[in-house]
Amino acid sequence: MSKNSVKDSIELLEYFVDSLSIGRPKQNKIELVFLRSIDSSYVVINFYKRTQKDSWTLKQKFNFLKEDLMGCFTELADFNNDGFNDVTYKSLVAARGANDVRNLFIYDGITDQLIYMKNSEDYPNMLYNKKLNCIDAFLVHGGSTTVFLKIEKDSLKEFASVNLDDKINIRLVDKNGKRKYLVKDKKSDFDPHTRFTNFSPLE
Repeated sequence: MSKNSVKDSIELLEYFVDSLSIGRPKQNKIELVFLRSIDSSYVVINFYKRTQKDSWTLKQKFNFLKEDLMGCFTELADFNNDGFNDVTYKSLVAARGANDVRNLFIYDGITDQLIYMKNSEDYPNMLYNKKLNCIDAFLVHGGSTTVFLKIEKDSLKEFASVNLDDKINIRLVDKNGKRKYLVKDKKSDFDPHTRFTNFSPLE
């Protein structure tokens, strides 16, 4: 197959660009391109730094496989309360539609780069938690689990969770990954799909 044939066989499914909100506004730019080829579909993310008034220099490039059953639904938001917007996109189709699974990239103002949170797909429905200055995730199953997370380098580290069905279980996780119960098998009066913003006290 010729190079032109390969190029012609690639279909653009979605294109997102922003230079007004990501990282340092007007000094950074992000492009997210969702493509489909003959045998796969994938997302390409390009992150730029402005070098001159009308010139951009490519700083980073990411490439991830992605099913083409849904769009990327790209979102910009500040996940670590540093005043700079980060970026997420919908990366997987979850078996239960209530779980919004995403890849998360945190903008680092020191290095002027994006840091890919390599385990972010493990934590659906991520939000910045102002009360605890962390990220919390909400996992929907037969009941639900609210997970509280800190950013450590290129990963999200769990430090507490609230599991809810007909009972409440609250667990703490220390820096070595050791878990212990704060509350175990307590009868619950909450709706089994309640999302919490704190684990002690339970709110």
